[in-house]
Amino acid sequence: MLEETTTSFIKGIPKAELHVHIEGTFEPELMFAIARRNNVKLKYHTVDELKRAYNFSNLQDFLDLYYAGAKVLIYEQDFYDLTFAYLQKAYNDRVIHTEIFFDPQTHTTRGVDFGVVVAGIHRAMNDARKQFGISTSLIMCFLRHLDEKNAIRTLQQAIPYKNLIQGVGLDSSELGHPPAKFANVFGMARDAGFVTVAHAGEEGPAAYIREALDLLKVSRVDHGNNALDDESLLTELAQRRIPLTLCPLSNLKLKVVKDLRFHPLKKLMERGLLVTVNSDDPAYFGGYVTDNYLAIAESLNLSNAEICRLAQNSFEASFLEEKEKQSMIKQVQDYCSALT
Repeated sequence: MLEETTTSFIKGIPKAELHVHIEGTFEPELMFAIARRNNVKLKYHTVDELKRAYNFSNLQDFLDLYYAGAKVLIYEQDFYDLTFAYLQKAYNDRVIHTEIFFDPQTHTTRGVDFGVVVAGIHRAMNDARKQFGISTSLIMCFLRHLDEKNAIRTLQQAIPYKNLIQGVGLDSSELGHPPAKFANVFGMARDAGFVTVAHAGEEGPAAYIREALDLLKVSRVDHGNNALDDESLLTELAQRRIPLTLCPLSNLKLKVVKDLRFHPLKKLMERGLLVTVNSDDPAYFGGYVTDNYLAIAESLNLSNAEICRLAQNSFEASFLEEKEKQSMIKQVQDYCSALT
């Protein structure tokens, strides 16, 4: 068990969250409420029955449930409610900046207009900024189990909303869908002025991380656990300060690691990599970002100095303007100086 002072220290430290899927923040209670509002029938009859289904053997088990839940999201207000609920939790977790993923293809393939999705999410982001002072940006992810033509159509749909979307990413089923499959659309996205990130090296091999760097030209790698399998890759990631957005409770829930005591976070830190702690799909994986900090700190016996480093990393790894970035890093440093 963590000491009470360490728990309090982690809860209070300013944080950025860089790897969270808005559809993955869909708590069962809200899912049922929106399903009733939209007259959508769910497979599960009660909140408890749905929660019992959160027993995943792998990434695909989770994704099947994730996509089924997302089908109740139809109208702008649904996306607003979903996003605002997450941002309220993030604020309570002392998150002062978050870069949120969304999966437009999950919705447009069901006939929901791209603009409806973005409008609902952005209205919530604006309201959260006014009410909580929380800084936000939006990253659109392509679903890697679909083909690149579909991704290109999605990119074209996003262009009119370029002022509302900072970057593009790549998520969904990793195995069998290497980054190379999306090299063309990522080139188009970069040409259009989007920053690029990609999920790689969670269930897939270190070679997928290499492809994300070399072919997709990503500025940040989401997950990246398996970088430890390639010495030259580790060296490059450290030298180039390419961030890894690690998600401990997600890795545990999806059996990427059997026990958090074996999580690679500390080894990656010791190798000089810019690693961060994030929640991924917190409604499904048992914890928001502070829960992830608490769990990994206990399992790996992290010191307060290492916790401070992780929090500072979260801002360094962000896509904030440099002035904002340094201002938030100073908040971490001031907090740590006062309490360590």
